Amino acid sequence: MTGFSRFLPRNGAAPAIATDLFAVTRTEAEWQALLTPDQFHILRERGTERSGSSSLDHEYRPGLYRCAGCDLPLFTSETKFNSGTGWPSFYAPIEVAVDTSIDLALILPRTEVHCHRCGGHLGHVFNDGPQPTGKRYCMNGLALKFVPGVVIQSNADILS
Repeated sequence: MTGFSRFLPRNGAAPAIATDLFAVTRTEAEWQALLTPDQFHILRERGTERSGSSSLDHEYRPGLYRCAGCDLPLFTSETKFNSGTGWPSFYAPIEVAVDTSIDLALILPRTEVHCHRCGGHLGHVFNDGPQPTGKRYCMNGLALKFVPGVVIQSNADILS
């Protein structure tokens, strides 16, 4: 499901994640105990890591990129490319793994990318990527966990 309806405004700020709408839900305290402070800031408070700070930007071994919050498989190494932006970039997510919403935090609207299972903020998607999709999913490395050598056999694998 794609759309703004899963994200609700809080105190006039940018939309917050409506956590009760996801399969994996935790209290703020539970998220803080599970994640590092930087991961919490990115995944739960919609932060962004500094460009060039993630080791995953230069990770090109075969494997799987999972959500750091709930372990859902999000991207495969087969769709990863070097965008030159300083963030791990992919031309496509695993089908049904991510949702999007409109991010109005800056002057120009952007398309924000979220984990389908826990709603964690992952990054943004832009229309300047390579073929076959023309998309650039520009992700925060701290929002991801890389598991080398793992492959997805079917989309049913990600929903288990």
